Amino acid sequence: MSDIQKVAIVTGASQGLGLGIVNAFRARGYRVVANSRSIAPSDDSGLIAIPGDIGDPATAKRLVEEAVGRFGRLDTLVNNAGIFIASPFTDYSEDQYRQKLRTNLDGFFFTTQEAIRVMEKQGSGHIVQITTTLVDNADSRIPSVLASLTKGGLDAATRSLAIEYAARGIRVNAVAPGIIKTPMNPPEMHETLAALHPMGRMGEIEDIAQAVLYLDDAKFVTGEILHVDGGQIAGH
Repeated sequence: MSDIQKVAIVTGASQGLGLGIVNAFRARGYRVVANSRSIAPSDDSGLIAIPGDIGDPATAKRLVEEAVGRFGRLDTLVNNAGIFIASPFTDYSEDQYRQKLRTNLDGFFFTTQEAIRVMEKQGSGHIVQITTTLVDNADSRIPSVLASLTKGGLDAATRSLAIEYAARGIRVNAVAPGIIKTPMNPPEMHETLAALHPMGRMGEIEDIAQAVLYLDDAKFVTGEILHVDGGQIAGH
C-alpha cells in the first residue's frame, strides 16, 4: 500500500458540489487546493483556500503552483467551477454569454493546461470535469443552450484529452449530473425539479462526490462521461 498522500485541486469549491467534493477528498486523506471567487480562508493544514477568478490564467497558475509548492505533487484536478443560466436562447445577453465562456471554458482550459504540465512530469494524474446531463438529454422545460454549448465542449474535450494522454499516465473523465440539491436550487422548486427525473427525486451532493471518487479509483477508466442523473440519460 502506497504511503503517498495524494493532492487534489477543486475549482468552484466554496459551496454546493465543489464543497462536497472537497470534503470527500479530505475525508480520504487527500490534501486539497480549493478555489472560488469568494472562498473563505481555512485553518485546516491539509486545505489551501485560494480566492480568484478561475477564468484568469494567473489564478490557474497559482492553484497548481500552490499544490506543488506546498504539497509536493498534484494527483487530481476537478474542474467543477461553472455558471448555469437557464433562459430562452434569444433572451441570453452578450454579458451572460461572455461570463459562461470565461468560467466554464477558460477556467477549464488554463487550469487543465497547468495541471497536465505537472502530471506529465510525474507520469500520472487524473482530471475530472463536472458537466451536465442536459448535453445529451435536452429538455424544453429547461432551455439552456449555453450550458450545452460550454459543457458539451467539456465532454468532447474530455474524450479528446483522454486519448491524447492515455499512454502518458494521465486519465481524463467527466461526471454529468442531473439536477442536484445545491444552493442554486431553492427548496420551493425541489418537487418540480424532482419530477424531471425518472427516479422521481433530485440528486444529492454526495451522489456527485461519490462519482468523482469512483472515477479517481477506477484506474482502467478514461474518456468516460459518467451520468449521475436519476435515469435522465436513459430517457423519460
